[in-house]
Amino acid sequence: QVQLVESGGGLVQAGGSLRLSCAASGRTFSSYAMGWFRQAPGKEREFVAAISWGGGRTTYADSVKGRFTISRDNAKSTAYLQMTSLKPEDTAVYYCAARRVGISEDQYDYNTWGQGTQVTVSS
Repeated sequence: QVQLVESGGGLVQAGGSLRLSCAASGRTFSSYAMGWFRQAPGKEREFVAAISWGGGRTTYADSVKGRFTISRDNAKSTAYLQMTSLKPEDTAVYYCAARRVGISEDQYDYNTWGQGTQVTVSS
């Protein structure tokens, strides 16, 4: 089992960029697929992006395709979410999550979650 800690959130103007990090403890990070999800106030948590254990496969929500990039560095036990061209509607708490099997867009497939990091995009 890994433990996850997100960082890198903050306040940014529309059109700006942020990079979120998800640091994992434990020695088996490389065997986990990783996902990023977000939850805006008053809304359900939604899928953002996911990456396979080796980094060879990625998938994105349509709303972030072309603007966000998920990546991972297994040597550093860290996953990343590079966010560019940010919009006010990207404002949310962003969570990273891990699962032992393959890549998935379904939050219920993930059994390990971080505490979340706030991203606020001003117009």
